[in-house]
Amino acid sequence: MSAVLNPSSSLSGRTALVTGASSGIGWQTARLLAQHGATVLVHARTAEEGERALDQLVEAGASRDQLRVLAADFTRLADVAVLAGAVATTVPALDLLVNNAAVMAPERCTLSEDGNEVSFQVNFLAAALLAKLLRAPLTAADGRARIVNVSSSLHRTASMNWNDPNRTRKYSRVAAYAQSQLALTMATGDMAPEGSGITAVSVNPGLCDTALLPLYGRVGAPAADGGAAVVRLCLPEFRLTHGAYYDGGDIAPTAQSAQEERSQRRLAKLTEQLVTRA
Repeated sequence: MSAVLNPSSSLSGRTALVTGASSGIGWQTARLLAQHGATVLVHARTAEEGERALDQLVEAGASRDQLRVLAADFTRLADVAVLAGAVATTVPALDLLVNNAAVMAPERCTLSEDGNEVSFQVNFLAAALLAKLLRAPLTAADGRARIVNVSSSLHRTASMNWNDPNRTRKYSRVAAYAQSQLALTMATGDMAPEGSGITAVSVNPGLCDTALLPLYGRVGAPAADGGAAVVRLCLPEFRLTHGAYYDGGDIAPTAQSAQEERSQRRLAKLTEQLVTRA
């Protein structure tokens, strides 16, 4: 897949929120969305990281008036709620939510302030909470809103540890990361309830040279390739199938457990418990 999509104005007048947009695939996604005419809300962990990313986007050709920085540390679910509140009160309609933020947890099990394993919270729970709290502005986008969850092929190797989602008893950061991606893929359809006018999909952006590459232990493609794979699903001319998992622009098989209704219901219940507890 080409790392550069043909510039267009197909997203002119539309607003996108990209999480984890200070570097890597998220930054490239923000750059390409701006190139297609969108107003981009650039999320970063800190304001300093966000401002640095914004300056780099402008240097890469984006117009400064297309961009706005929003800071939130996803290891604190309260920050996620504040971020959602800031978006909901300043943007009348949100056309695109790209849940890209992801971390590779430390070698030892590390819990967030909310008591959740860090990668499970940052990579999945924050995305699920954002989708829920931003439902009103997404619904206000006149049936054209899209949620694009940036997942990973590693979700196919994962299993949900229902009795110990933090994996405290037998921890592996690769297994924890894979579990977070399985949860993200499994929950995608539920992020856009029937009748909401929102289409939600997940995507494997491919193996790219980002901070997460050590989890895969291989050579990765440029992050721009991953950004192009994500942005392709954001363009109105690209028709999406709600709840589908995309790989290379095509619908691809997911892990079998991601399609099991019982597992989906179980995950929805667990998610509600964990985000409500925070």
